[in-house]
Amino acid sequence: MSPGLFPRERSEPAPGAVHVPGWLPFERQRELVAACREFGRGPESYRHTRLPGGGVMSVRTLCLGMRWEPYRYVPGTLELPGWLADLAREALVEAYGSHGGFAPDTALVNFYADGARMGMHQDKEERSATPVVSLSLGDTCVFRLGNTENRGRPWTDVELASGDLFVFGGASRFAYHGVPKVYAGTAEPALGLTGRLNITLRETGLGAGPGRTRS
Repeated sequence: MSPGLFPRERSEPAPGAVHVPGWLPFERQRELVAACREFGRGPESYRHTRLPGGGVMSVRTLCLGMRWEPYRYVPGTLELPGWLADLAREALVEAYGSHGGFAPDTALVNFYADGARMGMHQDKEERSATPVVSLSLGDTCVFRLGNTENRGRPWTDVELASGDLFVFGGASRFAYHGVPKVYAGTAEPALGLTGRLNITLRETGLGAGPGRTRS
């Protein structure tokens, strides 16, 4: 997506929530896209998650480390690379000035093809209240950060573009959030990605599975 007339500025849309536009340099974005593509080559691939009520999520997801299933975590088969955990700690230093010993044991990689959305939900299957680190790649989206009580208002909409960092912890850790819209075709063509990738890293507080983290 072409830059606007004015640079996007760092913001804190809610207590404990920090948005850092363009945090990832373009070459690092390309490296992450290549890594996400490699993650999906096996033994697992990106899949549409079926919910207990019968619905199917429009995004496709792949988990590194502990694997998320509705609505729990189980030991996964894919390892969470140590370099990705290190990147998450760098992100927390950027957002909060310290990573506080953050030791993520799961990364959810969500792929948004044209038309994919994410409904309002809480990240509450974890037994840890440490922050969630979110990295955006590809198409720009509208990220909706709501309140901790329900899926309704008040909420704040933030546009997340490729390379953006978004962290939510503290008072916002269990806020409802979602992605109501993705602007198809807004990614820089040189990135080599059609659609949007979102990587979220977190601590589950559930102990290490066989695919937790490798250095």
